[in-house]
Amino acid sequence: MHACVLMDNHVHLLATPAACGDLSRMMQKLGRQYAGLFNARHQRTGTLWEGRYKACLIGDERYLLACQRYIELNPVRARITEDPLAYRWSSCAAHLGQRSGSMLAPHPAWLALDADPGERSRIWRDLLDEALTEEQLSEIRAYLQQQRAWGRDAFRAMVEAKIRCFAGTRPAHRPSKRGE
Repeated sequence: MHACVLMDNHVHLLATPAACGDLSRMMQKLGRQYAGLFNARHQRTGTLWEGRYKACLIGDERYLLACQRYIELNPVRARITEDPLAYRWSSCAAHLGQRSGSMLAPHPAWLALDADPGERSRIWRDLLDEALTEEQLSEIRAYLQQQRAWGRDAFRAMVEAKIRCFAGTRPAHRPSKRGE
């Protein structure tokens, strides 16, 4: 796992699975075992999060770092905090060098920001201080909602060739009937 944020009604994870299907199995196990333990401890029933598990493939460093920013800025967009570092249930503090002993596996794209950990944290802080544009937010949400491959055209073409299925997003509305 490279980044995460736990919200009241959902969780965002940025992960690279070791093998095909590992992420789905992890989410299934989390939904079954952890939810049961949590519900027993808090004397409640039902699911922990709204909606179903969704995932999308991410193309390259540019898209990965935007996705990581999207995840760590989620509490700010939700107006829970003004500073993502202040939100306890996020990977942000680990990426900014404020939490040691993290179980995160830093992604090579994040490590490539700088060889020096202090400078890398400063660069990451600067990136977090830049809000994602509405266009970036809409694009990330569309690819995640439709569970598509998010990246450059060549990446999507490679994914389409491997899975023999369309990997881009489709418009949210139904197509109009011909002749109307």
